[in-house]
Amino acid sequence: MIGAGLGLRQGEALGLSVDDIDFEKEVVHVRRQIKMVRAKLCFALPKGRKVRDVPLSASVARAIRQHMEQFAPIPVTLPWDDPTPAETPVEAKHRRPRTYSLLVTGRERKAINRNYFNSYVWKPALATAGVIAALAEGSADGARVWEPSREHGFHALRHFFASEELEAGESVVSLARWLGHSDPGFTLRKYSHFLPRAGARGSVAIDASFASPRPARWARGAWLVARRRPKVPEKSQTCRRTPP
Repeated sequence: MIGAGLGLRQGEALGLSVDDIDFEKEVVHVRRQIKMVRAKLCFALPKGRKVRDVPLSASVARAIRQHMEQFAPIPVTLPWDDPTPAETPVEAKHRRPRTYSLLVTGRERKAINRNYFNSYVWKPALATAGVIAALAEGSADGARVWEPSREHGFHALRHFFASEELEAGESVVSLARWLGHSDPGFTLRKYSHFLPRAGARGSVAIDASFASPRPARWARGAWLVARRRPKVPEKSQTCRRTPP
């Protein structure tokens, strides 16, 4: 939900804390990710070492609240930026462990390892849905062998978020800021094929009421194809929702 509704990268979604969510101002502060360094986990700044804010829709906020009612956020402590032993006092200070109350954790109440999640949660779900082939014979070392599915990885949720924003008429500059891209030109080149065409009507082939950052486009839990709003350059939900 937080992948499709907020456009977060996988590490950012796994590292999201309840303290990063401002329900009153309807914004999510993307401040960290869970990074893997030599098979060990640690907290780190988002990709490019850039923090950012992403608008929080009522539908995603509602889903997060429901999740927290069922699964209370759990404090998780990890080293910062590099889990290897420090060799200098400066490194020790920089890498000192930090604790955040994560929204999602594993069965052992620890941070989720993305490799485990992808192999034992994400891909089995794709196979059950018929998106990829079922699990093949295991390898000699006991590793799970799945059909190659790079285009169906967790990152596809981020692409979904981007396509919905552009189809709804948001500017490329705003989208670049929400995705954490330093260059809006990169965002334009990557997602230009999602820009609405003149006279075309939008359509979506996914039923996931949590995903749309615009709850007005949802009714009774089903996706509604709404008329595209006229484009307004540089309109930003974050600015619009922040009190003066």
